[in-house]
Amino acid sequence: MNIVDTTLRDGEQKAGVAFNVCDKVKIAKLLDYIGVAQIEAGTPSMGGVERKSIEKIVELHLQARISAWNRMNHLDIQASIECGVDIIHISIPASDLHIYYKFNQTRQWVMEQMESCIDYARERNLEVHIGLEDASRADIDFILEICRKAQKAGASRIRYADTVGILTPSKVYQDIQTICEHIEVPVGIHAHNDFGMAVANSLASVRAGVTFVDTTIGGFGERSGNCNLLHMLKAAIVQGQGTKKEEASLQKLLKVQDEILRIFHNHSSNSFNTVAFA
Repeated sequence: MNIVDTTLRDGEQKAGVAFNVCDKVKIAKLLDYIGVAQIEAGTPSMGGVERKSIEKIVELHLQARISAWNRMNHLDIQASIECGVDIIHISIPASDLHIYYKFNQTRQWVMEQMESCIDYARERNLEVHIGLEDASRADIDFILEICRKAQKAGASRIRYADTVGILTPSKVYQDIQTICEHIEVPVGIHAHNDFGMAVANSLASVRAGVTFVDTTIGGFGERSGNCNLLHMLKAAIVQGQGTKKEEASLQKLLKVQDEILRIFHNHSSNSFNTVAFA
């Protein structure tokens, strides 16, 4: 199991949170000390502080690989390339709800845009991962179509995203198992905690074949938050899904988590609060 920590991207989407450059650099150093495999450092297309902080993190030359989140367009990808990140992550709308009502487009448009964006990054020798946005409400056959096309185009990892936080362990186990049976590249899980099941869904995903798990420190994130890194490590170890690597990361996390949480200061991590359904 490899940890992809998204505290600096999705964690910062918690209502009321806005890190400065020093905050982000400090958190990145602490995440690297913990031993996470990958740090999702932010969204370069936002510009300003966001882009400067990502550039500063890249300059640290940490052991963890640095990724940036992108919408499905060349301008976003170019901004990430200019920041010098290791991995270009491209979010792909997977559900018809997003395709038709958010983007006012078609499935064919998704496939064409995705291939164009993967080609754009791969032609510049960047590693490309794709994220299946709103996968938990998507047609599994279309998900498989996206996965096959992305793999053929050169994407080296697929991330299943429970964008609206409605997954159950049985549903995600079935979907992940099906995906892993049909593609060769590694699969990751990005779970939200709206129903208090982000850790349970992530554990079920690992049992089904996922090898990369998205987390945040303290479970902070949009709405009710994300998969809590501390809880995920503890649960994986107790259930026999963790190794000495996870045990070492847990011990390091226990030493520095309070320091990271102080940066968030008075923000609540309750599952249900006034912004849970914002």
